[in-house]
Amino acid sequence: MNRKCAACDRNLPSSSYTTNQYSKGAGVSRCTSCVHGHHSDAPSSWRSDGGRFNNSNTGSISNEALERPFAQGAFRWVAKGVYTSGPRRGQACVVKWFKSGAVFSEDYFKFDIKAVDKALEIVNAFNQLGVINKVVKINVPEVWCFEEECPGEWAGQMHLCEPFIQHYQKFNSNTGWNDESKTWGEVMQALSHFSYHLSGGNFVLCDLQGGIYQHEIVLSDPVILSRTRQYGVTDLGAEGISSFFARHDCNSFCRPHWTRPVNPMQHFRPVQGTTMILRSVPTHHSRPNRTSFFDFEEYL
Repeated sequence: MNRKCAACDRNLPSSSYTTNQYSKGAGVSRCTSCVHGHHSDAPSSWRSDGGRFNNSNTGSISNEALERPFAQGAFRWVAKGVYTSGPRRGQACVVKWFKSGAVFSEDYFKFDIKAVDKALEIVNAFNQLGVINKVVKINVPEVWCFEEECPGEWAGQMHLCEPFIQHYQKFNSNTGWNDESKTWGEVMQALSHFSYHLSGGNFVLCDLQGGIYQHEIVLSDPVILSRTRQYGVTDLGAEGISSFFARHDCNSFCRPHWTRPVNPMQHFRPVQGTTMILRSVPTHHSRPNRTSFFDFEEYL
């Protein structure tokens, strides 16, 4: 939902405001650029929203693609489909759904969308700052459902859908690993550093991965590290933030005045993949009194 900035009078999406500023209401909220005085840095401060959206309501995917996904993580499958409506009709999309037994899938959808919203807020501010002469964009997924007519286990199942990214590569992870062998790797490290500075040390945008295009880079599946671990199983908290800075050396894209923590330490083994930490919860005995065992193999 768009809102006019009380300072510059531009009609901007909610992602162009910090959570605090947006909560102040219409006529009072100031966009990130005005709050941080970035308008004078470069003409790029007038760029549009950094989101790359579905712009469609329907899509299709072959049974073969469902049965043989082209990629997978520890808990998710990734397959390629095509949009069948809207401005993106005929263009490729990506469908992501959970493997059987991923019991936290519904929460993960919620945290995934929440992380993307925060990432979009950060990316918009980074674009407006004019650090580079290209645009950083974020794929914004939507939670869709397979139609009931779909075969077998997929019928009615929720999944994430977003535009397909070409030339996919990874630049950093949520444990401090990074690849600065090329310029874009340095830019992504600077973006992560900037997110810490922008948020007053409360967040780090990381696990940056995506594709490089002629005029932009498009990112997908970002992770937000927060001091209060409010962004789900990939949010490694304050220790994750410390681990990022333990391995981060400022480069030419970082600004000298950007803040960073004092004496950061490496708490996680830096790996390229995305690390997840499940929160522990209290449980009861696995076999309550007056119950019987049963063979559960047929349900797996």
